[in-house]
Amino acid sequence: MIDSNVMSKYLGIVIGVIAVLLGLKGLAAWWGDFLMVLRGSIPVIFILGGTIAVIAALSEIRDEISSKREDKE
Repeated sequence: MIDSNVMSKYLGIVIGVIAVLLGLKGLAAWWGDFLMVLRGSIPVIFILGGTIAVIAALSEIRDEISSKREDKE
């Protein structure tokens, strides 16, 4: 008899393979639309990446100032 835990893992693999195949078929069918969405998302990715970089730099500067204040005390 097959353990239900093992069976659920195989079922997950089968569903995953089906999803990948459907995704590849859709990508091939709508390649032009995919490229248009990709081109449209690049500016948003740059804006989000730049915002994260600015926040990280400001946080690092704030931590450095705080560390210097603690050293003086």
